[in-house]
Amino acid sequence: MATSVALTQASPAAHADPRPATIEAWQESTSVRLQADGSLSDVLAVSANDVWAVGQQEIWDVWKNRGAIRHWNGKSWAEVPVRDATAAGNLRGLAATSASDVWAVGDGHDGLPYLAHGDATGFDRVRPQGLRAGDWLGGVDAKQGRIVAVGSREKNGLILTGHGASWTVHETKEKGALYAVADGFAVGDTGTAPLIVHHSGNAWKSMPVPSIPGGYLRDVHVDSSKRAVAVGGVYHGPGDITPLVLTWNGKRWREQRLPRSEARLYGVTGDGKGRYWMAGYDPSRAGEPFMMRCEKGDCEVIRGRAKHGRSSVRLQAVAYLAGKGAVWAVGHAVDTADRYTDVVEAFAPETTTSKS
Repeated sequence: MATSVALTQASPAAHADPRPATIEAWQESTSVRLQADGSLSDVLAVSANDVWAVGQQEIWDVWKNRGAIRHWNGKSWAEVPVRDATAAGNLRGLAATSASDVWAVGDGHDGLPYLAHGDATGFDRVRPQGLRAGDWLGGVDAKQGRIVAVGSREKNGLILTGHGASWTVHETKEKGALYAVADGFAVGDTGTAPLIVHHSGNAWKSMPVPSIPGGYLRDVHVDSSKRAVAVGGVYHGPGDITPLVLTWNGKRWREQRLPRSEARLYGVTGDGKGRYWMAGYDPSRAGEPFMMRCEKGDCEVIRGRAKHGRSSVRLQAVAYLAGKGAVWAVGHAVDTADRYTDVVEAFAPETTTSKS
């Protein structure tokens, strides 16, 4: 299949559980063409014709493993170089203020966290003061003149803030790690329960959350100071995990009622109008791309079509394409020989069509 992922008319093989008339359906499955054993960790849509994805390739080879950045220009995916001799390892997070101001975070092959800045012509490594070996970065948020990256340092959450030559590093009072940040909300876990910290009054402070033993959060989407969604799961024991979604109404976080499943949720996006999509993986139907859509307190499961030769598909992140009415989810598929291939799964309303 070509690298184009332009949306085509929905395949009748796609299905949802249950299936309202307006729900999105699987449209297309393709790849950004990473090298062998590649996987995508995050996806970001600046616009429908300006989409970014990051991840890694040669996952299992410690010498060849490299971070990867890809860009979609509306017609095809292209490799974007990282101009750095030290090289990036796995890249986990993306953020942008514009097409010419894009940021990525992950691991460096020199043992330090990796922060890179660039555009479609290439990325350069940024080296903030205050980071040290052993620090870990998982998510990033970008606003004009202010970058926030989150992760962990030893047993505490880590928050890196700054721009240009001025950076500050803050360790949370709470034990645990932070995996994602957006508009002043950072989410993760303490090791035994969900953790959410909020930037207020020039300080990061933990927020009260529902008591959910074993709960953890992996991504957050913020519409406004009065509406946000965080996703993750609840660990009950080895192999026993249920999905978790928390919603913010401006006053408190509440647990969202979900369709019964054992799915793992990793990423969330929204259209800014109260509609959200969560991407993940359902071990009970591992070969089918998995998505959940929530609106006005109701959630529905969307499943893509299983593809011959795939034993599982794990979608790590999802982005909403404004103007297209579509969402793209990225991650990896594993074949019957345990080889990894990066995937881009497109979901859209059944009536959506597009020129290739």
